Amino acid sequence: MFSKLAHTQAIAVLRRGAHASVSASTSVATKKKIQGPLSSEYIFEREAKYGAHNYHPLPVALEKGKGIYVWDVEGRKYFDFLSAYSAVNQGHCHPKVVEALKSQAEKLALTSRAFYNDVLGEYEEYITKMFNYSKVLPMNTGVEAGETACKLARKWAYTVKGIPKYKAKIIFAAGNFWGRTMAAVSSSTDPTSYDGFGPFMPGFEVIPYNDLPALERALQDPNIAAFMVEPIQGEAGVVVPDEGYLTGVRELCTKHDVLFIADEIQTGLARTGKMLAVDHENVRPDLVLLGKALSGGLYPVSAVLCDDEIMLTIKPGEHGSTYGGNPLACRVAMAALEVIEEEALNENAEAMGNLLRRELMKTPSDIVTCVRGKGLLNAIVIRETKALDYDAWKVCLRLRDNGLLAKPTHGDIIRLAPPLVIKEDEIRECIDIIHKTILSF
Repeated sequence: MFSKLAHTQAIAVLRRGAHASVSASTSVATKKKIQGPLSSEYIFEREAKYGAHNYHPLPVALEKGKGIYVWDVEGRKYFDFLSAYSAVNQGHCHPKVVEALKSQAEKLALTSRAFYNDVLGEYEEYITKMFNYSKVLPMNTGVEAGETACKLARKWAYTVKGIPKYKAKIIFAAGNFWGRTMAAVSSSTDPTSYDGFGPFMPGFEVIPYNDLPALERALQDPNIAAFMVEPIQGEAGVVVPDEGYLTGVRELCTKHDVLFIADEIQTGLARTGKMLAVDHENVRPDLVLLGKALSGGLYPVSAVLCDDEIMLTIKPGEHGSTYGGNPLACRVAMAALEVIEEEALNENAEAMGNLLRRELMKTPSDIVTCVRGKGLLNAIVIRETKALDYDAWKVCLRLRDNGLLAKPTHGDIIRLAPPLVIKEDEIRECIDIIHKTILSF
């Protein structure tokens, strides 16, 4: 009995000693951290050492954002011309969205869908009335919205259209990008996305973008359930289809009893000068996918909107998400949507985008070969040179040095997409920076 007691006490002492040792080392580590500010180089090296190498970031280490500006750890200030791939349309840390997040986080953040909560229904009513659809299915990330749309399309195909079970096909456009899941890469035509990750999802087909005859040929197959398409292809380099393309897509999908799925994750929520990019042609898709700016960049929130005939094909237990529809996400999303409406961000995006493109077209054509976009979703194409005197990456590095952050895509394309709260004097200052940078090569 005595030996057991002594043994227990000895273990307790050792544990207290170990705990004290850990506490002391933690304290030392904390002291080391707060002895001075972190340098950009330290941040680059730490990520390279401990993180997966699945991104190639522009070398700038940011620690603060407000409105259209971000600051790096050395205190340098930049215009943000990427907007986290259009997630911060409302500007960094918009006070209304931040307040919504803080107040709800202090009250109730997550219940799962095992129980009702007092915010989800309010959000569902708000967003469905705003976009004029019967139902919404809340998810977290953009790619989850895409996955949800594919599942809904297949379920609808079997229960409503009458396609033989497990024969349904979904069509995608070449150049699409909607995420990095196995389903998303299975529909991709970009080797960087799909190479080395097969075998791929069956039942997916790809046709050329902005090609109505190709779509009509594909729709001859009676087993086609849906066509999922970006109204403007973002990751592909802001590829804008011909006027009338979306109208034609709507007409063909209606004619062949096929669902038109509009991937508005990047193009939606005022980015292109309209609340939805499809609004430029006044078409109504069967399903609309929203994400990114649905939370103003503060929290992952996505949504699939459609009518009852499609949404109610999925029954309880057949699809869901622990975090999807949580009170925090719902409160943040409502605030983010309110900001877009209250501040008329679609109108500002339209006006500032027209100004930006008009001025960018004055850049030397021997360097910038193309300027394209809608609203504040724009891109310039940098001419490729054999001598490699300049390329899109080098241009972005020099833009950074001149106080503006942008990022290349597909090698020679630079997206230019600032937060939609940018004002005319600010956009003119940015135009000057871009011109100065281009002329420096």
